[in-house]
Amino acid sequence: MEARDRLANLGIFGAAAVSWVLVGLLVVTRDPRQDPAAGFVGAALMGLAIGLTTVPLFWLAIFGRHRRIAYRGDWVRAARRGLWVGLVTGLFVALRLQSILSLPIAVFVVVLVVFAELTLSIER
Repeated sequence: MEARDRLANLGIFGAAAVSWVLVGLLVVTRDPRQDPAAGFVGAALMGLAIGLTTVPLFWLAIFGRHRRIAYRGDWVRAARRGLWVGLVTGLFVALRLQSILSLPIAVFVVVLVVFAELTLSIER
């Protein structure tokens, strides 16, 4: 692992920590029943926080799977997977706020994301 990879991991984890602090402040200070916009802001912040948290974890998993060799495109793949996780999390929280989240909808979204990621990450 090179120094730039270490710094990128630490920087993204730092950004994730800041976003988790913002999620905590929002959860403590605002009530989504009194301020409906707070729920959607919270959903976006939770999606961002979880997405940023998972990007370095995905990269480290790829790095370990490739026997500690960093290939070109590994960061792009990790960022894309973190984006998927963040989008799905934000969507699930927003759907839960509207009380329309159900098991078939959740399974459909997860399967759709898995198939999209499998299609995009085929190694040629």
